[in-house]
Amino acid sequence: MIPSGIMKYPRGKLPLPIIVITTCVLVFVAILYVERLSFLSSKSIFKFKPCPRKTTKTKSSDKKADEEVVVVNASTWIDDRFDFDPEECNVANGKWVFNHSIKPLYSDISCPYIDRQFSCVKNGRNDSDYRHWEWQPEDCTLPRFNPELALRKLQGKRLLFVGDSLQRNQWESFVCLVEWVIPHKHKSMQLGRVHSVFTAKAYNATIEFYWAPYLVESNSDIDIIDIKKRIIKVDAIAERAKDWTGVDILVFNTYVWWMSGIRIKTIWGSFANGQEGYEEFDTPVAYKLALKTWANWIDSTINPNKTRVFFTTMSPTHTRSQDWGNMEGVKCFNETKPVRKKKHWGTGSDKRIMSVVAKVTKKMKVPVTFINITQISEYRIDGHCSVYTETGGKLLTEEERANPQNADCIHWCLPGVPDTWNQILLAML
Repeated sequence: MIPSGIMKYPRGKLPLPIIVITTCVLVFVAILYVERLSFLSSKSIFKFKPCPRKTTKTKSSDKKADEEVVVVNASTWIDDRFDFDPEECNVANGKWVFNHSIKPLYSDISCPYIDRQFSCVKNGRNDSDYRHWEWQPEDCTLPRFNPELALRKLQGKRLLFVGDSLQRNQWESFVCLVEWVIPHKHKSMQLGRVHSVFTAKAYNATIEFYWAPYLVESNSDIDIIDIKKRIIKVDAIAERAKDWTGVDILVFNTYVWWMSGIRIKTIWGSFANGQEGYEEFDTPVAYKLALKTWANWIDSTINPNKTRVFFTTMSPTHTRSQDWGNMEGVKCFNETKPVRKKKHWGTGSDKRIMSVVAKVTKKMKVPVTFINITQISEYRIDGHCSVYTETGGKLLTEEERANPQNADCIHWCLPGVPDTWNQILLAML
């Protein structure tokens, strides 16, 4: 007899409460399993877009009411751009963002290798905003310049910059970006009239500069003469290029010296006959002849398995303030902020020259990687040496600084814009 209050379940059947509890447990375990699979797959297969970065907009006290400066609060934003890939990222498509937290890795006082021509602070420039702008590509994250990483990448190698004074601008920037992490006894600088070499002894690496403003030879390479008397030997490069062999990384540029006039005097063969026999060509035609000579030397001499070849695109000049809407201004004199207009392009960058470079390099056997600085530098009317420079080996006097016509709107203050060029170069190495 079954005691009162106790139910007897039919044999072979589980009680309903047990079935319910068991079912719930199995469902819970299944949910956990699915969630675990989802978590794993999100890490290994799918790329989920993180939260957009947060920025704050503030009004700049010395800007017009309708102009805004984007200021980054580095502690509160998450970057939603993908990691830098030179094959995928269009580095020229982006904007300059003002970032209070950015501090240059060097100054023109701490780095002993900067020409007085580029030492704007030492020469009396008091405003500092131009040193706190950060270039941000729209599609990717451009890594900050890491001097230790740069030196590791250069270990046992030669890096040679070849070109004009803008290339020297970039070379000095690169040296200053890395030299401060090297103990004094482990580095040296050998300055030459044509060829200068910075040596990082502990890394068995050199960072070098070779003066060749046209890349090919001219009668004004070493002893600079009046522009009207310059003749370019468009078919000759061997005398200069003999010092470019055995280098691991070559970085070339040539532009500003070609912009001295509408037509260029050129010659083939020897200078022995003086100016006899020269021909005048439109600048793009002469430039193309010279660049083909350079390209032929690269293809016939350089082993791409041992040497990487880069070409820095033209550095824009800012000698016409009307280009950026300053109708009453003179050149880049007293400019303290970048141009904010998207895709701004002034008269200081010649697209015909860009076209020549693109067409010539496209036909080369040896790959040439472009360091595309032109568009990003077009905005930086504030970054030039302006009147904080020297001319003829002498600093401008107070009276000369007051004259806007004396502003150098070709070269760049260091630290400054060329640091970003080298940030791009390092990311590509």
